[in-house]
Amino acid sequence: MDVCRKWVRYGSCSVSRMTDVVGVIERIWRYPVKSTGGESLQRVDVDARGLLGDRLFAVRDAGGKFGSGKNTRRFRRMPGLLHLRSRYADGIDRPELLDPRGTAVPDPSAYLRGYLGRDDVAVVREGATSHVDQLPVSVLTTATLDWVRSAVPTVPVDERRFRPNLLVRTPPGTRPFVEDEWFGSTARIGESVHVEFVRSSERCVMVNEAQGDLPHSPLVLRAIAGAHGTRLDALATVAAPGLVRVGDGIVLL
Repeated sequence: MDVCRKWVRYGSCSVSRMTDVVGVIERIWRYPVKSTGGESLQRVDVDARGLLGDRLFAVRDAGGKFGSGKNTRRFRRMPGLLHLRSRYADGIDRPELLDPRGTAVPDPSAYLRGYLGRDDVAVVREGATSHVDQLPVSVLTTATLDWVRSAVPTVPVDERRFRPNLLVRTPPGTRPFVEDEWFGSTARIGESVHVEFVRSSERCVMVNEAQGDLPHSPLVLRAIAGAHGTRLDALATVAAPGLVRVGDGIVLL
């Protein structure tokens, strides 16, 4: 693992010494309240559900639908949620909601009723219905992210548009959408966590949505759809729990 960190910091590792190392974790993202902006972490525990506390809470309306950037059988479009952020300050039992200026609000549910102009919404903890859209862990590589930036050079793009849990720094020269090559493989992250890569996410209009300093643009989804059929990232299940840290290597087994 020291070899991986040396490559990331100084670019001095040879490819032959990194045959099984596909990259190194550059950033960790957790989203305490689903469909809001998340928090960047240096380390986090991972269990069968995913990152501890990830999407454990959601905004729910009186019809039982969860707040999102789209309307589906499970979700209700609630414009503006991505301009908010969420984080844990005192354990995962009580998430904090931050307004667009980054200030924590005293009562998340009360704030959202005014912010969204709806009196039927509340921040609720996950119950019998999972808040997770697809699989527990989303992994995105810098190779793929750099490709998106090059495909839409006039649009500000970073990983926040795609809401991964792990952004992975890949070796120079790695092709975009390299994540496809991992499907069906098991990987070790750091010292103990094992994940099994299954498939990629089907992207929707949420990648176009404005959030923070990222403007709305339909070009993002259009570029991905044209090049890769709206698929982007690698989704994984957790085979062995443990601790994940920034700087940990990802090794295909």
